[in-house]
Order: sequence, then C-alpha cells, then structure tokens
Amino acid sequence: MSDPDRSRSSPEEAADVRIERDSMGGVAVPSEALYGASTQRAVENFPISGLRFGRRFIWALGLIKGAAARAAGEAGFLPEDIASAVERAAAEVAEGLHDDQFVLDVFQTGSGTSTNTNANEVIANRAARLLGGAVHPNDHVNFGQSSNDVFPTAVHVAAASAVREDLAPALEGLARSLEEKAAEFADVVKSGRTHLMDAAPVTLGQEFSAYGVQVRRGVERLRAALAGLDELALGGTAVGTGLNAPAGFAPAVIGLIAAETGCPFREAENHFEAQAAKDAAVMASGALKTVAVSLFKIVNDLRWLSSGPRTGLAEIRLPPLQPGSSIMPGKVNPVIPEMVMQVAAQVIGNDAAVTWGGANGNLELNVMMPLIARNLLESIELLANAAAVLRERCVEGIEADRTRAAELAEANLIAVTALNPRLGYDKGAEVAKEAFASGRTIREVVLEKGLLDPDELDRILDLERMTEGGVLS
Repeated sequence: MSDPDRSRSSPEEAADVRIERDSMGGVAVPSEALYGASTQRAVENFPISGLRFGRRFIWALGLIKGAAARAAGEAGFLPEDIASAVERAAAEVAEGLHDDQFVLDVFQTGSGTSTNTNANEVIANRAARLLGGAVHPNDHVNFGQSSNDVFPTAVHVAAASAVREDLAPALEGLARSLEEKAAEFADVVKSGRTHLMDAAPVTLGQEFSAYGVQVRRGVERLRAALAGLDELALGGTAVGTGLNAPAGFAPAVIGLIAAETGCPFREAENHFEAQAAKDAAVMASGALKTVAVSLFKIVNDLRWLSSGPRTGLAEIRLPPLQPGSSIMPGKVNPVIPEMVMQVAAQVIGNDAAVTWGGANGNLELNVMMPLIARNLLESIELLANAAAVLRERCVEGIEADRTRAAELAEANLIAVTALNPRLGYDKGAEVAKEAFASGRTIREVVLEKGLLDPDELDRILDLERMTEGGVLS
C-alpha cells in the first residue's frame, strides 16, 4: 500500500534531477525520466492510491498517438522526420517498453488530462532522443487532439480490444467445457431442487446445459455492447466542435487504429455526446456485471452440488487442488468457485462505480473518466482470467457421483408429482406426507393403498422419463 506522505516528497530531495518548465514555471523532475513538468506536477498533486493504469490502457494511448503522428505526417501537418520519430516512440509505448514512465495515480483530474499529458511528454522526449532534435509534447505529439477526445477514445479502444481478444474467447472456452460436461452427464438422473428443497427430478446434464447457455448469452450481451465501444470520440478535441483538428484528420487516424487492431472502429456520429456522456461504457459495464452474476450463480451451484463429501449433496466431485484447512486434516475446499465469487463481487462493485461515474457528465465533458477507465478495464481483465482458470482448474475435471445422485433421486418424495394426472394434487400430497412420516417410499405407500397397479406405477415413477417432461402414463 502506498504511503501518501512519502509520495509527497519532492524531486528536489533527490540527488539527480533536472529542471523542466511548463506554462506554470520550473519544476524538478528525475533526470532520467522521459516525462516532464506537467506529469511531475500531477505526481505531486495526486498521491492517492498507488493504483496505475494498466497495460491495455497504455497500449491504447500509444496506438492512438502513433496513428495520429502517421496521419499528420502523411497529410503534411507535421514535418516528416518529426512525425516518424513520434510514431516510433509511440510504438515503443504501445509495446510496453516505457510502462515505468506512466507514473500517475488513477485518481486525478477527471478528464484524464494528466495521463494524456504524461503520454505526450514520454513520447516527445523519447522521439527527441530518436530524432536528435526537439519534439514538442503539445504541438507535435498532441497535434489535432485534446485530452477530452483522446482519453475516451483510449477507453473505448482498450475495452473493445480486451473484450474481443481476452474476455470473449475465455468465456467461449468456458461455455464449451460446460456443454461438454452437459453431454457427459446427460444420463445422470438426480433430484431437482427449488428453494433448496427437493423438487422434480432432472439430469445433471440439464443443469450443466443451463450453465453453458448462461455463459453463451453473456458473450452475446458483450458483443451487443461492442457497437457503442467501437464508436470513438477522436476528432471532437476540446468540447466536441473539432477545434484545431484538420478536416479528415480524425477519420484517417481512426482508420489506422482500426487497421492495426482489426476492430471496426469508427468516428462518433455526434462528438458532443461522445465527450459529454459515457453511456457506451456504462452499457458495457452492465454487460460485464451480468456476466459476473451468471458466473456467481454457476460456481455457487458447483459449491452446493459438491458439498460434503459425506454430509452434503456430493452429487459431483470438483478437482482437489490444495489443502483446505490449517486445523482440519483432509479437508478440501472449492477454492476456484470461491475465487470466481470474489471476482464477481468486485465486478459488480466496479459497475456501481462506472454507473455513478457515467452519471457525472457535466455539460460538454464527463469528469469521472479515469475512474470509469480503471474499473471497466479491471472488470474485463478479472472476468477473462477467472473464466479461464474456472475452465482449466475446475470445470474440465468435474466428475459425477452417479451412485450418490441415484440414491438421492430415489429418496425424493417429490416424485409423487408425476402421479398428479392419475391421483390428483390432494391425494398426492397425502401420499407424500405419509411416506415422509413413515420413512417409506412413494411407491410403497401407493401400492399399500391400492391406488395404482404395480406395472402402471413403475411406468409413471420412471425417474428418467420424468426428466423428459410431459404426462407419464
């Protein structure tokens, strides 16, 4: 955990500093730092959490700056040598070669200006070294841009790419594994449960088929949200009017970004909406929350179904991964489902923050963008990693305890439901209560009372046929 008091120590206390100047005057910066005065001021102003923007977001910033430099150079807006140097330096940022230079806290100015400036300074100073001449962070690296259109563009580029490249494949892999288990367990008849109480029989395969569909539907919801994320704010500059962005510049930059990523990015239809509102991010976060809710339900079921091994349901066995207790020998816990539950809780919390952040667009700008960026991207990363581990370390190794499932299914008094068309609800309830009170089975009570002949009763109380639905006669 960061120490805010220590973070406030100024670079003047260090032995090796240089003086950088900006519009507010001089400031001491670590001599080897690629960033400059504006970044250093933000370092000193925001010693808040120690949280930094992650790899995906820095990659997106480098991608945007590099594409902007190329487009500006090709159109003659920047000298060719400067544009080339900026593009090379931005590529290094995108590749992760200068991540240690992105030193700012997530909790900062609401527009993300400090982080955009951080990127401009790092790329300008690196480009200057490559070029052997001066490169300006604002005039060159930030040409035709504003923090107010770059930052939301980076959020969308990072999130849309991460969903496509990381999260959707992880979820699709998990869905396939669940579907394979559904097929494997198709003939395992077991007691159904509603309200955690005995209910009509189902197959274990039917339960797992529901899990597979839940995950598939989650991917569909995420893909629906991508349409909004694919729309980029770049070109609106400060307030959405596009001031200082040459005609055709933003479409050219966005075209380069789309070509590089393979994503169908496009310029925003309305730049004022793209910068003042963050509804696309809120929608995407909502889809992520829904995925989290689905995963929570699935893994919580796995915990219940594997509970025991002797005094719980114990209808399935999860792979034993590690000792579960420091005091109880032999105890093994469902550690992967528990991890996924915690991830789901974090994503749900992140969505609450994104939702409230999205509500705080004021006039021409949303001033909660760093918060939105951090939480949205963290949710994508957490869900992608959790889904992959859930598949690899848990689902693929699940086994059915067929004997236990059959024992519990046979003992289930709610099988009497299949007799409703012949006996009626009230008589069925009477039979079930008597069977429960006496410790006998439904079959034994029905035969004793002479309510049905043995052959007909066996046919109706066929548990496997019950899982197929319809009226059994």
